[in-house]
Amino acid sequence: MSYFTESTSPLRQRMIEDMTMRRLSPKTQIGYIRGVKKLAAYLKRSPEDATAEELRQFQLALVEQGASNITINATLSGLKFLFHKTLNRLDVMLKVSTVPVPRKLPTVLSKEEVKQLIDATHSIKYKAAFSVAYGAGLRIGEVVALKVTDIDSSRMLLRIEQGKGKKDRMAMLSPMLLTTLRQWYKHAKAHHLMLNGGWLFPGQNPLNPIGTRQLSRACKSACIDAGLTKKVSMHTLRHSFATHLLEDKVDIRVIQTLLGHSKLETTALYAQVASKLLQEVVSPLDTLAS
Repeated sequence: MSYFTESTSPLRQRMIEDMTMRRLSPKTQIGYIRGVKKLAAYLKRSPEDATAEELRQFQLALVEQGASNITINATLSGLKFLFHKTLNRLDVMLKVSTVPVPRKLPTVLSKEEVKQLIDATHSIKYKAAFSVAYGAGLRIGEVVALKVTDIDSSRMLLRIEQGKGKKDRMAMLSPMLLTTLRQWYKHAKAHHLMLNGGWLFPGQNPLNPIGTRQLSRACKSACIDAGLTKKVSMHTLRHSFATHLLEDKVDIRVIQTLLGHSKLETTALYAQVASKLLQEVVSPLDTLAS
C-alpha cells in the first residue's frame, strides 16, 4: 500500500493484505496499524506471540498514560483485527475490553447564526459548500466528494455515492440550494476552475476535490468573521440541518433517511437539542389544578 512508507515486516504485510481483502478504507488501515505499533513499542518486540495478560497490562498502561476512551477503543480495534483475523488467536483479547465513550450533545446553530456564517465568507465556492452541508445535511466528506453529475435538478435531489458505511443515498436539493450551486457553477466555469463533469468543489488542481482540512479551515474562519462564539465545524451545519427539520415538525424517520442514519436512536438525539420543540412541551406541573 502506498501510504505505508516505512519498511514492512512480514506480520504487518500479512495484516495489510488481510485488511485489503476486506476492503477496509485507507484511514481505517492506518488506524489499525497505529494500534499494533503501540503494542509493539510497549512490548519492545513483535506482538505476534503476545499473551492475554500482556494485553491486559498494555490497556492498563494506556489508562495510566491518560489516553482518552476513544483512543483506547481505536487501539483495541486494531489489535482485535490483528489477533482475530490475521493471527487467528481469539483468546488473546479475552482480558481487555472497550470502554464507554460519553455521548455529548451536538452543538447547534440557530437559523440566524447559520445565515451569519454563510454570509461571512466572501468566497462563492465556500458559500456553496456551506450551503450544501446545511441545506442537504451532508458530512464534510460527502460535500467534497460531490461531482457536478450528482446534481439531479429534474428530481431536486443530490446523489451521495458511497457515504458513511459505503452506502449510496439521495439527499434533498432545495430550490435555494440549487440556485446557489448554479451561481457557483457559472462562476467556476467562467474562471476555468471546474472540469466538465468533474468535482463540484475542486481543489487548486481541478483534477482533485477540495480537501476536507481546507474546507474545515474556511468554516472556522467564517465562524470568527461572523462573530459566533460557539465551537463550530462543518459537522455543526449537519447537526443544525437535522435539528431545524425536527423543530419544523418533519417526521423523524424522514430525517433519518435524509441523514443516512442506520439507527433511529442516532437521529433521536436531536430531539434533545431541538429547543423550539422542547419549549412547546407543557410540564405536568403546569397542568395541576390550582
